[in-house]
Amino acid sequence: MNAAKMSKRCTLLLAVLSMAACASGGGTQPVAAQTPVDTTRTLASARDTIPVGFGSLRQDELTIAIRTDALLLKVTPLNERVIRLMAPDTYRRLHALVESRRNEVSRGIGTRELFLVSFFSYQPDVTYQPEDVQLSHLGRTLRPEAIAALTPGWGKQQMAQQATESAIYAFEGPIDYEQDIGVRYGTEESQAWHTIIARMQVERAKVKARAGK
Repeated sequence: MNAAKMSKRCTLLLAVLSMAACASGGGTQPVAAQTPVDTTRTLASARDTIPVGFGSLRQDELTIAIRTDALLLKVTPLNERVIRLMAPDTYRRLHALVESRRNEVSRGIGTRELFLVSFFSYQPDVTYQPEDVQLSHLGRTLRPEAIAALTPGWGKQQMAQQATESAIYAFEGPIDYEQDIGVRYGTEESQAWHTIIARMQVERAKVKARAGK
């Protein structure tokens, strides 16, 4: 082999070795491919966040009610996006209630949505079944995963006339509060959340205007 050919082969060999060194860490490392981050949900969540202290709705305006004979059932979502639309004093009360019982009803794996559930009696010796409260949402039937009593007589499941018993219920989440939520108790069911959705949308726009958002 003449000198010219040997020189050419040595040059090629050095080039190959140089490229191998770069690939193994001797040069700039190639950037690993990363899974694209879907920011759509994050941005939508940020837009939906409203400030505290500018709501004006009463609790009953964001509550689903069912009347069965001598019993009145009320179910109120405790999600921040809902209760921030309430008047400031109501928001502070419900927010503090959630924080005081969150650990008690949110243990376990997965997302849980909290609701305030109250029973009111119109007659004496009215009985009620706490586990019979169910939600229907996006084709699912949701039964309570945990119940934290708020009133001392809750466990008796029987009330005197014009008495109220309350508890915080935890249901499997997440729940989209911009979609219909049905409440069922026994054979009775309410789809009143459909009307509440429109009320929340109007109030959310008012809150953002008051806050200068």
